[in-house]
Order: sequence, then structure tokens, then C-alpha cells
Amino acid sequence: MDLAMKLHYIRTVYYFPSQAFEGLTVINIKETMFYWLNLAYIPCGRFRKSDSGRPHVKCNDCGVRLIEARCNMSLDEWLESEDDAKHKLVVPNQVLGPDLFYSPPVLMQLTKFKCGGTAIGVSWAHVLGDAFTAAAFMNMWGQSTSKQSPIKPLLMAHSKTQAQNPKSPIKDPLVVKRVDPVGDHWVTLSDTKMEMFSIHVSWDELASVQSKICGDKDNHQLPPFESICTAVWQCVAKVKHGLHANVVTICKKDESNTFEGVITNKGQRVKVVKTDVSVEELSPMELGLLVMNQAVDETDIVEEAVDFDDGLRDFLVYGANLTFVDLLDAPVYDLNIRGYKPVYVNCGIDNVGDEGLVLVFRSRKDDKDGVKVSITFAEKHMLDLKLMLKKEWGLF
Repeated sequence: MDLAMKLHYIRTVYYFPSQAFEGLTVINIKETMFYWLNLAYIPCGRFRKSDSGRPHVKCNDCGVRLIEARCNMSLDEWLESEDDAKHKLVVPNQVLGPDLFYSPPVLMQLTKFKCGGTAIGVSWAHVLGDAFTAAAFMNMWGQSTSKQSPIKPLLMAHSKTQAQNPKSPIKDPLVVKRVDPVGDHWVTLSDTKMEMFSIHVSWDELASVQSKICGDKDNHQLPPFESICTAVWQCVAKVKHGLHANVVTICKKDESNTFEGVITNKGQRVKVVKTDVSVEELSPMELGLLVMNQAVDETDIVEEAVDFDDGLRDFLVYGANLTFVDLLDAPVYDLNIRGYKPVYVNCGIDNVGDEGLVLVFRSRKDDKDGVKVSITFAEKHMLDLKLMLKKEWGLF
């Protein structure tokens, strides 16, 4: 599963008040990082290739790359801006390769605002692990800044014994798209220009969406994430007039296993939802029940497809179909720096396929402000999608 996700990158920005880093120099900050990365050493390694060409991490002391920056705005001024592109300025945007052996899988950017507030931007290569792993990795740093309790090492997941490769090719799962081999430069090029925007959905607005989906069927009320999937999926189908809109991918945390303290891509399951009926013609309730009850888990099939030729093929998962990722339970607000938690966290995933990506995560740490919905979609359809979301659901 790690190799299936290798072309994607998680970009997370944590915004802290001035008190969190008050009085700390960069040297002081790096001292806490040294202790942290001694225990979380796997992301400090660099990629190598076996004789067969299959990549693996060589655990060494190359470390995490740290970038220092300054901003002449205050943190409040920065966060009040409605321009979503601003978050990309405070997080590294590098990818792995073309000098693969020297490329860090994790980069951090420390941005100081004129008020003393700080942004911690983290670029995390998805090949290391999913968003839940990335959040747990950062939370270990918070523990290292406090001497109240020791932190435990970050461990590798134990893989099941691989079966012998089948004699006949496996049909590619619906949740992935095969791409041309990328070699040592782990990024794909597309003719479709993608754009990202986000919507803040208050709990009242979300309740309105749920009411429009379920009507008077209170006993069938959809959960928040599935409600957002339903609304966005139907709007996308209408904007694209049904073209490539009958299949979506759903990524959710694996509730049956615990991966605390483990670096893995198995913390979330990758599922596919397909309908032979036009999404535009289905009622919101029918579509919502399809999302909630008919998602087929293809995680194991993806692993088999990657293993078929020793992981040498390259795939896209996010954006192979319209993809929804549930990060509502991701512990991004648990990062605690000397008793202070972030006032806001922004999440994004780069290098997604043409069909687009929707991330759903908590808007604020206290949960009273609702959820944030981040949408990456083809630029040529973006305006129509915004208008459709507003017209049909009162969003945006």
C-alpha cells in the first residue's frame, strides 16, 4: 500500500499563537527535534532501490530538512484572508527526486509572523504513511518539547507474508489509475490544470444538508462525512453532465485495527462506490445510502496489484476517481508545544489525479465551528462547481 501511494504528498500547516515558541531560538527548537527524531528515525532515512528496482527506505541519519521563513503580516491577518493559496506559501512543496537518493521524505518550514505567531508547515511523502501516521509523527515532536513524560519510538508495521505472485495479471482495482513509470522523479504531469478551494461548513449548515438529503426520515440521517460526500458527488455529476461520475473512492480510517505508534499506510481503508444509474437521476437519499452502505473495500486488491510485478508499476489513488478522504478523526489538533495547541490546522494533498479530491477535516480544535471541506478539482469546472454547491446546498 505504501508503494501504491508513493506519488502523493500530504501538506499540513499548524498555526500557533506567539506564546508557543516565545523565547525559543531556532537552536532550541532543533534540540527538541534531535530528541524526537532519534525515536522517530524512519522518516529521516532516504530511498534506495533493490536489485529488482523496488524502492525501500535506508534508515540513516540524513534527517528532516528545516526551512526558516518570515512573514510581514500578523497571524490574525493571515488567517482572516480567504485566499486558500496562502497556505502553500508556508509549507515546502518539494517532491521526491529526481535525485531520489538525496531527497528527504519529510520537510518542515518554520514561518514567523510579525506578531510572534508561528506556522509549522510539514511536507510528508505519502509513501511513508497516511495522514493519521503523519499526525502521530508530529504529535511525537510535541511530546519531546515537554519533559513530563517520555515518548515511545515510532515502529514499522508488520506486513503479512506475501503470497507468491499469481501467474496471470491482476485486473487493476477501480480505486487506482495506472500511470506511466515515473522513474526516480516521483511526480506525475497532467494536461488538466487543477485548482483548490475550501469551504467552511458550520454545524447548522451541515444540519441543513443532512435535512435536505434525508427529509423527514430522521432514522436514516447520514453522518457528517457521508452527507458531504453525497452533496459534492451529485454536484460534480451535474457539472460534468455525468461524465466519469458513476464511480467514487472513499478513504476512511480503519476502525478494526489500531496503529498507534506505527508508521503505515494501513491506517485507512480505500473503498470504491459504483452505481450503474445516473448520479444526476438518483435522489440525495439514494446516493447517500449508496455511499454509506455500498462501499467495497479494495485495499487488499490494491496491494495484490502492486505486488504482482514487485511494485514496479506506478499508480494514482487520490483523483483516479473523484476521491473523498475522511480526516475528521485525524489528531492534527493534538500537537502540543509547551502547553499550546494550534489555533488552526490546514490539510492538503498534492499530486492528485484529474477526477479531483475532497478532504473533510475539523475546522477548529474545539469542534464548535463545524468542518472544513477542501476541494481540488479541474480549473475549467471550478466556477460551475462553486455555483452548483451554492445553488443546490447553500454552501460556499
